[in-house]
Amino acid sequence: MADPLALIDCNNFYVSCERVFDQGLVGVPVVVLSNNDGCAVARSDEAKALGIKMGEPLHLFRDKVERNGIKVLSSNYTLYGDMSRRVVGALHAFSPSLEVYSIDETFVDLSGFGGRMVGQARDMRQSVRQLTGIPTCVGIGPTKTLAKLANHVAKKNPVFAGVCDMMDATIRAVCLPHIAVGEVWGVGRRTEAKLLAQGVNTVADLRDMPMALARKVGTVVLERTVAELNGVRCLDVEEVEPQRKGMAVTRSPGTPITDIDTMGRVITAHATRAAEKLRRHGLVAGTLTVFYHTNPHRPDRPQRHASKSMALKPMSADTFDLVETAMRCLRASWRTDRPFGFTKAGVILDDLLRPDDAPQMLFAPARPRDGRLMDALDQVNDRFGMKSLVLASEGFRDKSWHLKAEMRTPRYTTRLADLPVIVAS
Repeated sequence: MADPLALIDCNNFYVSCERVFDQGLVGVPVVVLSNNDGCAVARSDEAKALGIKMGEPLHLFRDKVERNGIKVLSSNYTLYGDMSRRVVGALHAFSPSLEVYSIDETFVDLSGFGGRMVGQARDMRQSVRQLTGIPTCVGIGPTKTLAKLANHVAKKNPVFAGVCDMMDATIRAVCLPHIAVGEVWGVGRRTEAKLLAQGVNTVADLRDMPMALARKVGTVVLERTVAELNGVRCLDVEEVEPQRKGMAVTRSPGTPITDIDTMGRVITAHATRAAEKLRRHGLVAGTLTVFYHTNPHRPDRPQRHASKSMALKPMSADTFDLVETAMRCLRASWRTDRPFGFTKAGVILDDLLRPDDAPQMLFAPARPRDGRLMDALDQVNDRFGMKSLVLASEGFRDKSWHLKAEMRTPRYTTRLADLPVIVAS
C-alpha cells in the first residue's frame, strides 16, 4: 500500500469566502452567480436543500429567491483567488509536499506521519479555519482517487467529523459499496453510462472490474482509475506546476456587441490580460486566436461563430505585439453583411514556451521596445490596481461591454478602498 495522501477541500468555497466577511450570511441560503449574473456556480447547503441546482440559470429559480429569502451574489473572483492563496499558505506548515489541484482543493503528502496522520489532518482543518475562516474536509488515502472519495465521504457523513481515512481497509470495505460509480474522479457521464451498462454500479464494482475490461470500456484512463482504487498509485503529487501548453481569456459582455469598434475594445482588453498572464508564468506564445460568437440558445436571432488564428513572429509576451495581432485577427474575420449580436469573445494563446526555448528568427524585425516597458506596465498595475494603466484602444469611458456584477461584494483583501471598517459605538 502506498504512503498516505490527503485531499483537503474547502466546503462551498465561494459561499464560505463571502461568509468570512459577512456573518449575516451564516445560516442563510446563499447562491453565487457566474459571469454576468447568469447561473448558479456555488450554493450553500441551505440553498441546495431548496432544490437549486449547480448551473441553473437565475431566471429559473427567481421565484425561490423571493419566496425563501435567498441571498444572491455576483461572483467575486478576486476575493476567491486571494482567499485560496491564504488557505494554501496555511497548509505549507503541515507538509513540504503540496499540489494545488484547484482553487479549493489541495493534495498534501502525509508520508512519515504514521499513526499521527489523522490527527495531522484534524490540525490542518483547524489551522485553515483559524487563519482564514474557511471550513474544510479532509480525505486520506493511498492514492489520489481514494483520497478524493474519502473527501466525498467526509463531507457527506457527519460521523467522520470532517476527516475520513481510507488508508483503513475496514473503512474502504464499508464505504465503497455505497458510493455511486459516477462519484469517482475522472468518470464522466459517458463513461458512467458504459459502466452502468456493464453492471458496474458502485465504486466497489469498479474496483473489482477486470483491468482488460476497464481498458476496453474507458481506455487506459479507466484502467489507471481501477488500479488507483486498488491502492496502486498511478498519479503522483505534482509539486511543480507543469508548464502550460496554452491559455485563454474569455468573457461574456454585459450587452451583445454589434459593431467592430466595441469588439475591438473587448479584444484589446482580453489580449492585454493574456499578455499579463504570459509574463506572470514566464512564457511566450507562438500562436494567437481570436474568437467571438452569438448566443446559441437564441435560434431566432442571426447566428455566427467566428475565429481567426495568426502566428506571433517572433514569439512574444509583449502586450503591444499581442494586441496588434489580435486586432489583425478581428479585422480579418469580421463581417458586415448581417446585424449580429455577439455574446461571447476571447483570446486563446498556444505554442507556449520559456523565452530561452523560443526559436530565433534569422531576420527578426526591429524591436524598439525592450522588456523594461512591460515590467513598468506590470508594476504600475500591481501597485495601483488592475487597469490603472491600459492601452488607448481598450477605451476609457465605454463600459457597456463589461461584465454584469450588480451584486458583487467588496474585494476585502486586495483593495485598500474595500477594507472592512470597524466603527466604534
